[in-house]
Amino acid sequence: MVNKIVKNIDFLKQKSIPATKLDINIVKDLQDTLLANKSSCVGMAANMIGYNKRIIIVDTGLMTVTMLNPKITKKSEPYETEEACLSLIGIRKTKRYNKIEVEYEDVSFKKHIGKFNGLTAQIIQHEIDHCDGIII
Repeated sequence: MVNKIVKNIDFLKQKSIPATKLDINIVKDLQDTLLANKSSCVGMAANMIGYNKRIIIVDTGLMTVTMLNPKITKKSEPYETEEACLSLIGIRKTKRYNKIEVEYEDVSFKKHIGKFNGLTAQIIQHEIDHCDGIII
């Protein structure tokens, strides 16, 4: 189901709680909502569609990756950039890292460690910030 994008800053500032097997329906809503906003969005966190759960989805250009309970474990090569967000108005400055390592679970709750760089790493950082209640 395509969900409305949440713009309530007080809700977005809340830290998301861990996802469980009972939350798997949220993944489909994230996929549908990302697809509906594909022209202006490359990633989404569950709180952006009203679920305070630690789930993100990222469009890498080649495929869509869903991460449950993601956590950045390593980061290197910091840089300054500007980002937009469907939940916010305008473009904002932020600090990102060119290379990151992320621990996460897939939709079957199998654990993974992924290494990402460039734009994909930037998108993942933005969405994990959402999970942590960080507003750029």
